[in-house]
Amino acid sequence: MSDDSSPAERVARRRRAVIWGGVAIPLLLYVIPYGHVVGRPLVWLSTLVHELGHGITAWLVGGSFDHFVMFTDGSGVAHCNGQHEWGHALTCAGGLVGPALIAAIGFVVARRERASQVGLGVVALALLVLTIAVAGNAFAWVFMLSIVAVLTWIVARRSAEPAQIATVFLSIQLALSVFSRGDYLFMREATTGEGVSPSDVAIMSKMVGGPFWMWGLACGGFSILVLAAGLWLFTRGYLDLRWPRRKAVAAR
Repeated sequence: MSDDSSPAERVARRRRAVIWGGVAIPLLLYVIPYGHVVGRPLVWLSTLVHELGHGITAWLVGGSFDHFVMFTDGSGVAHCNGQHEWGHALTCAGGLVGPALIAAIGFVVARRERASQVGLGVVALALLVLTIAVAGNAFAWVFMLSIVAVLTWIVARRSAEPAQIATVFLSIQLALSVFSRGDYLFMREATTGEGVSPSDVAIMSKMVGGPFWMWGLACGGFSILVLAAGLWLFTRGYLDLRWPRRKAVAAR
């Protein structure tokens, strides 16, 4: 059976499939047997971006990023210093909004196949450098190098379409983590593989004042706005999220 649709419509169908598939897969993992085990790498991905968000923000405010560690339970700790009160607060916020910010950037980059391919290549190189520079335990090393290997394989393919699909899929997973792990924004304490310590919002409250939940609302609201902007830019001028309309038939 021939396909009479235009190239743009075929591209739109593929992108719709990637988008809805990217949403459906993590939802299915909640209900299928051992789905939480299969989906654990997606949790580790959001943890990685969260911890790197802390460290990179510390660098940006003139502080230091010594190392970070990740654990198989999905927790992690970044050992960094923001140098001053607002630096500490911004460093904490950088981890909280990191997944949303990276997801939004991913959505924008995913508008073009070639840009997606280049973008994933840059990410793979950056992760390799960060692994050597700041990965502080064996699990972080193994997980990050696994991501580098997968991204390198995708980027090395002759077609750029797999890179675009991967960029959209990863961006969706990070976007969903903003909501699935949003309860952390309103916790006083964090339990990680290193024990119990003040949460990011509790540290922000201590450094610059205000109730911890206020900073949770601020970071959550910022994350939602950033995601909305990224999705709007991704879908602008495309049919990706809109089902094709039937052409009106004139009455005779």
